[in-house]
Amino acid sequence: MDLAADPAVEAILADALARESRALGAVVPVLRHLLASEANGLVSDAILARVRGMIGDLAAQLLAAADGHDPATRLAPSETRDPLAERLIANEALLTHCHALAAESLLAERLQQRHAIDPVLSPLLQELIAAEDPAIASLAMGTLAAQSRFVQGARRMELPLGELPAELFHDVIAHAGAGGAQAQAGYDEAASRIGLLARLVAAMRRGALAALALDHAGLALFATALAAVARQPRAQAVLACHEGQGLRLALMLRAAGQSLPAAERQLTLIDPTAHLPRGFADLDEARASALLGQSL
Repeated sequence: MDLAADPAVEAILADALARESRALGAVVPVLRHLLASEANGLVSDAILARVRGMIGDLAAQLLAAADGHDPATRLAPSETRDPLAERLIANEALLTHCHALAAESLLAERLQQRHAIDPVLSPLLQELIAAEDPAIASLAMGTLAAQSRFVQGARRMELPLGELPAELFHDVIAHAGAGGAQAQAGYDEAASRIGLLARLVAAMRRGALAALALDHAGLALFATALAAVARQPRAQAVLACHEGQGLRLALMLRAAGQSLPAAERQLTLIDPTAHLPRGFADLDEARASALLGQSL
């Protein structure tokens, strides 16, 4: 099928992607409303609890820094922590980031339960640790340690300040007042989990295509590689791995150069009942990227 000669196919894909985008776009406003209220049952209790916990944990670290303590001590009474947490919830970018992390941690647990995909040490990461290139092996070891900390921290509903992306980190530490300088002194975005994952994928060069197999790479490396190769935000790649976002995932995989059978294999791991619209196989990489760009 020539999509240039049949714009109806692209219109169908764009409409389906728009529906998925509206579902994603509704998440943060709903989260903000629920975090400010007691109506927790309207969304996933697990997602809501982890987002609330991470925001509260950030507030505790900021208050500890403001009092001249190491942020990791998290020394802050609830009467001062909770009001600061409420102010942090107003930061949409921070709330979006926390939602993606909570969703990633819970999805990793689900993939382990359903498909025995280890959330920390995937087969690909084992191969990279054993790589002959010492730089790649070292990066892989660092990534393994960071991923292990992430999984453990997510269960405790913690989010260390140093794990925030640079833009968010600088926005957030403004709440620590003079104590923010101490937190800033030890900050290194490249040493964060997401930074290490991105560096590892970049170091793999063309080998990063091997990370586009979810069961081989594990969710963390898969989402990072997919975002890099498809030129999409990592948070979008993570959220595309959830049920109800199958078209977004398939489009990202197509934009990354994956064939229809390869995309369908990954989609089946997420949602065995999902199916792609007719004509999807004829969508080229450029058109897939354009549709994704229109949906953001």
